Amino acid sequence: MESPVKAKSLGLYDRDYQLWLERTVAQLKAEDFNSLDLENLIEEIESLGRSEKRAIASYLMRLCEHLLKIKYWESEQETCFRGWNLEVTTFRFQIQAILQDSPSLKNHLRASFLAEYNKARTLFIKASQLHANLIPQEPEFTLEQALDEDWLPWRPQ
Repeated sequence: MESPVKAKSLGLYDRDYQLWLERTVAQLKAEDFNSLDLENLIEEIESLGRSEKRAIASYLMRLCEHLLKIKYWESEQETCFRGWNLEVTTFRFQIQAILQDSPSLKNHLRASFLAEYNKARTLFIKASQLHANLIPQEPEFTLEQALDEDWLPWRPQ
């Protein structure tokens, strides 16, 4: 006896993602719009935007975390400053690269600055084990300062 429930057959998107991408690109180039898997194509394009927003927010959080390390973690400054400074530069480069491709994400950076700073603050407090009252809940630097390649909250003498 045959079961009334049939398993949904997997489409190319589910069976071989890379091949689906290659076919979709070929269909777009050939202007074969009728054959496109629109549902998955739309989903993929939407996820690209979310992915870029998550990436730039993550870089901003890590940038803020390292700026806090440079400013407040006095017991580690002498041995760690060079590494922290390098990380700050790397995160700034990553953010600049994303903004070069998608300048409109600058608005997302502005909107998420305080939230990402607070995540960075939490990570920093856990790592440094400094008392939370010593680290301001509001950033003492602006987004523009954080992104400025020549600005640091503290420099070695």
